[in-house]
Amino acid sequence: MSRPEETLPPDLFYNDSESRKYTTSSRILSIQSAMTHRALELLSLTSPSLILDVGCGSGLSGEILSNIPPSEGGPHMWVGMDISASMLDIALQREVEGDLLLADIGQGVPFRAGAFDAAISISAVQWLCNAESSEVSPQGRLARFFNGLYASLRRGGRACCQFYPKNEAQRNMISGAAIKAGFGAGILEDDPGTKNSKLYLVLTVGGDEGKGGGGDITGVVRGMEDVDIVDARKRVRKHRKKEEKGSKAWILRKKDQMERKGKIVKPSSKYTGRKRGPTF
Repeated sequence: MSRPEETLPPDLFYNDSESRKYTTSSRILSIQSAMTHRALELLSLTSPSLILDVGCGSGLSGEILSNIPPSEGGPHMWVGMDISASMLDIALQREVEGDLLLADIGQGVPFRAGAFDAAISISAVQWLCNAESSEVSPQGRLARFFNGLYASLRRGGRACCQFYPKNEAQRNMISGAAIKAGFGAGILEDDPGTKNSKLYLVLTVGGDEGKGGGGDITGVVRGMEDVDIVDARKRVRKHRKKEEKGSKAWILRKKDQMERKGKIVKPSSKYTGRKRGPTF
């Protein structure tokens, strides 16, 4: 059975019929509720917060955020963004309390810097790993999303993205894009080795390192079972030899930079960077 994200883009896959089926399925409601509560547990919010719900769909997770009791740090205010107009239409019909935005997260997160205390995403990020045309790339869509998410969170803010990677390469591509955007990242796997396995990418934009890393997500998740901490922010930079502008090494480095930004780059060959002879 093929994965939904491999059949159609999300705005086409979640049409009126599929959106209604998703929202009314008791099995999906149960799974969504469990994953949302798990994500909130990993966010460790102790007071009412403004939360961005990425890929909010019909507002199932947002409804839970609105009903968190004060004893557990709630209730929370939230803003949801999703690419499916059908999903958002059902959210409006259900009269959810959050504000809703029709937007493609692969084009970025269009909010002012530091607007949110936290962010949550349930089963949405893996959709960015599929390019819908030759004009875009998964790396570029992931980069725009995580760069925008990083900017929209206040310093010390946290995010938790539950996702279903197709394979190890997708898992590394998603976590790598988050790290390149500046996040500290921890990957938590629930029920590893089973068909019910679920991955949570737990992120932070930084915190008070003077308190033993308590404000950083690497300090929060360290010590948890089945947690793989991925933190490349403190790598030692190697000194690179100065390259002559226009040389083959300079051109290859620039092309590599453009590819990592998601741009379409012509393939290199033995003629790349070769000096042309004089013309007559």
